[in-house]
Amino acid sequence: MATMPETFIPFENSDAASAALADALAHTLQDALAARARASLIVSGGSTPEPVYRRLSVTDLNWARIDVVLADERWVEPGEEGSNADFIRRTLLTGKAAQAPFTGLKSRGARPSDGLQTTEARLAALNWPADCAVLGMGDDGHTLSWFPHADGLDAALSADGARVAAITARPSAVTGPWTGRITLTLRALEGVKLCALLIRGDAKRAALEKALLPGPVEDMPVRALLNHASLDLKIFWSP
Repeated sequence: MATMPETFIPFENSDAASAALADALAHTLQDALAARARASLIVSGGSTPEPVYRRLSVTDLNWARIDVVLADERWVEPGEEGSNADFIRRTLLTGKAAQAPFTGLKSRGARPSDGLQTTEARLAALNWPADCAVLGMGDDGHTLSWFPHADGLDAALSADGARVAAITARPSAVTGPWTGRITLTLRALEGVKLCALLIRGDAKRAALEKALLPGPVEDMPVRALLNHASLDLKIFWSP
């Protein structure tokens, strides 16, 4: 069994984890806004962070100065099933946070690779590094859309290339029918002040323990986060 790192923070339940992460994000964003004109927040889809986003949406921040950036996206249009952009609009970009400018990743094109140049230009217009990132992890060891042995994974895990990569994942119960993805890269996470990995349940903890053991990054791409020398990753776990 792997030894949990000092950055692993266990909570009694998911409500406590959500509240703690929402507070940490709010403080980090407030400090960023006190230091400069704009702040930025990278957000992921999935049911686990929804309570965090709903707490943040009613937090008294100057949301008009906070750029919300999607971490990854299925290659679907807004309004179609599976859209992470729609999920963020429903859960975070409401209430006080409705004023926040939102940057999605979907661009025109039949495949994710068709939209890379447009999406990269869209991201280049933002301030980097981001201040905060909320990431998740699947039982298969993927995070963002960095799926095990996916086509495009090498580009996604490069710290020297673009901030966005096209992914074609191997079909699985985790991907569902959406194997075509577009995702932020490891480079896009460089320098993030609060990079949070939010996971819930015993299966996710077991997957995390496995990922902490030596092994190929391609088998469990979350290892790229866990083993990154300069990435200040905080792991929020609850049963």
